[in-house]
Amino acid sequence: MWEYTEKVKEHFFSPRNVGQLEDANAVGEVGSLACGDALKLFLKIDPQTDRIIDARFQTFGCGSAIASSSALTEMVKGKTVDEALKITNQDIADYLGGLPSEKMHCSVMGRDAFRAAVACYRGEPAPEEQLEGELVCECFGVTDEQIRSVARENNLTSVEQVTNYTKAGGGCGQCHEKIKEIIAQVRGELRKEKKAPAAAARPMTNIQKIAKIQEVIEKEIRPMLQQDGGDVDLIDVDGNRVLVALRGACVSCPSAGVTLSDAVGAKLKELVHPDLHVEEVSG
Repeated sequence: MWEYTEKVKEHFFSPRNVGQLEDANAVGEVGSLACGDALKLFLKIDPQTDRIIDARFQTFGCGSAIASSSALTEMVKGKTVDEALKITNQDIADYLGGLPSEKMHCSVMGRDAFRAAVACYRGEPAPEEQLEGELVCECFGVTDEQIRSVARENNLTSVEQVTNYTKAGGGCGQCHEKIKEIIAQVRGELRKEKKAPAAAARPMTNIQKIAKIQEVIEKEIRPMLQQDGGDVDLIDVDGNRVLVALRGACVSCPSAGVTLSDAVGAKLKELVHPDLHVEEVSG
């Protein structure tokens, strides 16, 4: 029996935004009843601002599929299309406090449905059409390009993980060797990318550094913290010292130190400069 978080149960028993959206201008559909899971996502997007005004869904599947779909609609509302496109299947799982590994394909389905809806809105080919490739898993209709994409995005290393994320290999098992080959190819590509020498970056001026830090806080860190009622403000930048003040629920949270290092610090090191050091101050 799988262990579900309270948030998964909440979104399963009381799902948000269920049903059709009559004036939707973006619709994405993934999965199939034959495979056991299907999701149809409706979006209403303001064409002037590209901001998502409303989102609804219809789904056929297990509790994790319903919860993931419900969570996705809550996560994308109010964001611009480009902001929402940055949401990964792992972000959906994290929003729900985690999903059983065997149910990660539900979060992947939500991400794919959103990308399909955006392609519809922009008049582009659906993502599955862009990733046609060669059929690998006949039981669940999964191609090599779909497996390669998910394996790369989620750093998958085993057939079992691929099955958890795509269902590929979960039927007769005849495709396991092919899945292993694809995983090996992806792992080899990732190793080559890590070994490739990074181009020498031109040092940023202090003004450029402050502007970049503020941009990352606004676009990457603040939306993530606000999902749980928290927030953060940039107070000052002194060399590589970044002084911030936690706000809202983050102030009294017992995990504030982890938030500071893993959410704020790690993101700034990744997207601005690896030598940055984040410190909390009152302000």
